[in-house]
Amino acid sequence: MRTKGMGLLMAGGLILSGCAGLDDTSQRTLTGAAGGAAVGGILGSFSGDTALGAVLGAGVGGVGGYLYDQSQQPRYDSRRPPPRRDYRRRY
Repeated sequence: MRTKGMGLLMAGGLILSGCAGLDDTSQRTLTGAAGGAAVGGILGSFSGDTALGAVLGAGVGGVGGYLYDQSQQPRYDSRRPPPRRDYRRRY
């Protein structure tokens, strides 16, 4: 029993450490998918099919996380550089 718990702990640590080098889009998509899978699994357990609920929830959550990331991206014209901000105080 103790070995199984240690194995699960190590597997969880490896999974979480694999997410360290992701860009913002990938992180938000993965977070949405994980949250969707959790909620979908809980809701699916009420209807008797937890796995289907988790899969559908992960898909919807992943799409939602990606769309959220795209809505947070700055909208710049690719032909012009982004505007500079001058943070000096002017009197």
